[in-house]
Amino acid sequence: MAEDVNTFAGGVLDRAGALRRDASWVAARLADPASRALVVARDGVFLAGADEGPLRPALAPLPPDPVEPVLLGLEPGGAAVFAVDGGEGPDGSTLTGLRDAAARLDPAAAGLVAHATAMLNWHRRHRHCANCGTRTVTGEGGYVRTCPECGASHHPRTDPVVIMLVTDGDRVLLGRQPSWPAGRYSALAGFVEPGETLEAAVAREVLEESGVTVADARYVSSQPWPFPASLMLGFTAVYTGGEAVAADGELDDARWFTREELAAAVAGEGELRVPPPVAIARRLIDAWLAERI
Repeated sequence: MAEDVNTFAGGVLDRAGALRRDASWVAARLADPASRALVVARDGVFLAGADEGPLRPALAPLPPDPVEPVLLGLEPGGAAVFAVDGGEGPDGSTLTGLRDAAARLDPAAAGLVAHATAMLNWHRRHRHCANCGTRTVTGEGGYVRTCPECGASHHPRTDPVVIMLVTDGDRVLLGRQPSWPAGRYSALAGFVEPGETLEAAVAREVLEESGVTVADARYVSSQPWPFPASLMLGFTAVYTGGEAVAADGELDDARWFTREELAAAVAGEGELRVPPPVAIARRLIDAWLAERI
């Protein structure tokens, strides 16, 4: 679909999936002075850069005795990069909200900070065993938490979300949530339910949110969305019937917009506001306007 990479989808580190299972190898990386750390807090990530210019992850030497560091991967030169939860960033860095910073990060940097944020979000929410409640311990470089009491292993989870641009000739269906700024509309979206295909989720969510039926759901691209741990799965779908209304109480409005209205919104004209370029919803809109999908 897109001619460039979706925001947060440009990670380039070697995740070292086989090597990180070796505890001695991970320990050696933690002791290696070439290894570096990215400090992540609940409110954001420590980044460096000019006030209005590009930002970059503020990587620094690992702190002494880091608590439950997560191996993000190996750089092309072989140096390990870890994520550390909490603490202070290096001199010259600023704690920055990831949503605010996304547009100022290059694809590799955005992928790195999204990976770190998603992993530490998972660790914060899964410190105790879901089976027996005992405090768990980390292993495999932070990619498993094991219960010392019952032996259960817990692995990071990603929540799949379908997000779809519903088309009907030269118009598309968008919706708005009550909490959004005035005039903001976006593609319809919703979580995939257990035992459900992606195509079925597209049809169900569109019907539930807007009262419209669709067919021919087609996958376009995906985007990690670490708020806290979603994977956005972008689709197009073709309108087959029904009147667009805000049907399930989640949306404040659902309505059709013409190609001309969307083009004006992308140009910053008119009353309609579309999502920023960091969102896959905007990438779908841009691709549709360019007739790439």
